[in-house]
Amino acid sequence: MRKLIAQEFMSVDGFAADGNGSTQFFEKIPKEKWKEIDDDMLQFFNTIDTILLGANTYKIFAGYWPNITAEKEVVADPLNKTPKIIFSKTLKEAPWGTWEPAHVIPTSASEKIKQLRQENGKDMIVFGSLALVKSLLNDKLIDELQLRVCPSLLGSGMKFVPDGLSLVNMELTHSKTYASGIVALTYNVQ
Repeated sequence: MRKLIAQEFMSVDGFAADGNGSTQFFEKIPKEKWKEIDDDMLQFFNTIDTILLGANTYKIFAGYWPNITAEKEVVADPLNKTPKIIFSKTLKEAPWGTWEPAHVIPTSASEKIKQLRQENGKDMIVFGSLALVKSLLNDKLIDELQLRVCPSLLGSGMKFVPDGLSLVNMELTHSKTYASGIVALTYNVQ
């Protein structure tokens, strides 16, 4: 069975975005400090064949990634080439520049993901997409949680964990500290 992985960048105090939805707390880390992370992400892209996004994250990604080359961002080509599914009740289409457009699913993300997990293929990943991740955590559909804890405090903001979530036990399977100060933590969700 294919795994569903959620990857979230977050502040030390547990926020994935500030109160306005901005992720500048990790975007402002100097580019030269991203090399290790980018190298690991290049390897990671070999293990997935589907990117899942919510509508808001799709809009952010589609406004940036389709226009970026590997010379500027080494992960651009694998990210742009990987098929994408967007969960949205409002979007009718999801273009991705000159790349293959994303497929829009207007119905339940949980039902579609249950179906996708049964199909042959590599693992799937959700990048960001806070509302989608909250829903998938509530429905117990996330198999692996990859946290990228950034060296910053926001004080308040948006979380990817839904309020009132029942206890979720996890097993730490990998950790790594990068030169940027980001700590990568990978958990199997039980």
